[in-house]
Amino acid sequence: MAFVSFVGRVLFASIFILSAWQEFNDYGNDGGPAAKTLEPRYKVFSSHVLSNTGFELPEVEMKNLVAVGLAMKGVGGLLFIMGSSLGAYLLLLYQAVSTPILHDFYNYDVDKKEFAVLFVKFTQSLALFGALLFFIGMKNSMPRRQLKRKAPKTKTT
Repeated sequence: MAFVSFVGRVLFASIFILSAWQEFNDYGNDGGPAAKTLEPRYKVFSSHVLSNTGFELPEVEMKNLVAVGLAMKGVGGLLFIMGSSLGAYLLLLYQAVSTPILHDFYNYDVDKKEFAVLFVKFTQSLALFGALLFFIGMKNSMPRRQLKRKAPKTKTT
C-alpha cells in the first residue's frame, strides 16, 4: 500500500513540478511569459479587490511573484512526494493565491468563450485544492506509529 501511495503522490506532484520546471526554463531576465501573462491579470484582480473590499493590494514586481510561485511549486511538490505536510501546505497556499488571479472567469460574460475555458481551469484548480485538503486531513487523522516496547521479562527465582 505504501508503494501505491508513493506513486500517487509522484503523479499528483508532477503537475506542480513540471509546471515549475517549464517556468524555470522560460524565466529569463524579466520573468518570462508567465510574468507577461500575470501582470494584466494581477492588475485586474487588484482593482477588483479594491472596488469590492476597499483593500489595496501592494505593488509587486511580476518576476518576483513568478519566482515565489515557482519556488512554492517546486519545493512543495518535492516535499509532497516525500509525504510531508509542509509540501502540501505550500501547494495549498500556492493554489489559494494563484487560482483567483490566473483563472478570472468572473470578469467575463457567460456567453464568451473565455468564460468557459477559465471556468474549467478554475474548477480543476479547485479539485487540486480539494485533493490537497484531503491529503492533509488524512495525514492528520492517521495515528502516528509508536515504537513497541518489549515487556520486561519477569525473573523467575
